[in-house]
Amino acid sequence: MLIKVKVFPNSKKQEIIKKVENSFEMKVKAKPIKGQANREVKKVLSLYFKIPESRIRLVKGFKQRNKIFEILLTS
Repeated sequence: MLIKVKVFPNSKKQEIIKKVENSFEMKVKAKPIKGQANREVKKVLSLYFKIPESRIRLVKGFKQRNKIFEILLTS
């Protein structure tokens, strides 16, 4: 499954907001330096979907605010 995530790095609090079926907004405390925010987004998504981080892959948007993640729900 592919999901769209709009990331707001360097936020005061960490939260995930579901907009529509496969679209989320996420605030993370990490700064967008050397992929720190991307790693934190993966951690939050793994907790949200209750799956290991290894089943989440960043497909598009490595350096943009709008990202596309692939979620592997089944092995």
